[in-house]
Amino acid sequence: MKWKKLRLETTTAALDYLGAVAMELGLEGFEIEDNVPLTQEEKEKMFIDILPELPEDKGIAYVSFYVEPDTDEKELEDQLRSSIEDYAELCDFGTMKLEVSLEDDNNWINNWKEFFKPFRIDESIVIKPTWEEYVPDDAASSKKDEIVIEIDPGTAFGTGAHETTKLCILALKKYMKNGERVLDLGCGSGILSIAAMKLGADSAFGVDIDEIAVDTSVENSSVNKIPAARCEKVRIPGSGELMFIKGNVLSDAGLCEDLAGFEADTVVANILADVIIPMSGKVGAFMKKGGLFISSGIINTKEEAVKEAILENGFEIVEILHMNDWVSIVARK
Repeated sequence: MKWKKLRLETTTAALDYLGAVAMELGLEGFEIEDNVPLTQEEKEKMFIDILPELPEDKGIAYVSFYVEPDTDEKELEDQLRSSIEDYAELCDFGTMKLEVSLEDDNNWINNWKEFFKPFRIDESIVIKPTWEEYVPDDAASSKKDEIVIEIDPGTAFGTGAHETTKLCILALKKYMKNGERVLDLGCGSGILSIAAMKLGADSAFGVDIDEIAVDTSVENSSVNKIPAARCEKVRIPGSGELMFIKGNVLSDAGLCEDLAGFEADTVVANILADVIIPMSGKVGAFMKKGGLFISSGIINTKEEAVKEAILENGFEIVEILHMNDWVSIVARK
């Protein structure tokens, strides 16, 4: 579907007022571009360790509205300019220069897909986007025991291309035994749960704080011909089955109580150091004695802090794996 994009140059001080004006005119959503430094709360919500480098904040901002293609932009511009007169004495609205363009929402949704191609985790594991054809590149890679994982991450995290995900999959391959029960905390696209099943797990249960991630995980499991379902209450999946639930083990005591009956052989968490540190104090309750905790998403500058937390919470370190700037820690309860 095509949309008309109206991009206004304004000031950061005027953003709240423009938002109020937009709502009055029935413009329910808009996009903001500015260089205002992130607050600590915003940094925590972003769930990333390496923050983007922003240019100097000069007080300039751009607000983009997306409207129907047949919208009269001149009439809408006049309405905006008329409406901001009520707030003109309160702040500077800047140039209010307007740019108009036509956008296709397929550009937002699908353009990234051209950069996601089949790739190898190692000599026997291949990640393939659902929309791409995979042809083994040589005789060795076409052997019968090759594992092909199909993924469409949608807007959830997890194509498998990032070092943190590769480290988790390689650790699962190395340490997980056939017939194990796996718990995937922060399941994203479901890629680690699916990988565990294809590597021989009996069943897996995935948890994520994001609604879309849970639905995406179920869909990706089905694409890989693994029975999967979303549940509203923790229940132990049957043999050969995947289950997913929305929840946060750091804040939901009820969820933690339910997961205590899961008794996982292996827990995998590919999140962030600042999440793994407090999680290491809870995850032991979800595991069998002797079970493995595979954590990743750890930037190398926080390796020691995560290692200390894991040790303090009753685990022993089995192995620490590195790939470029990223770290995965395999620990035993």
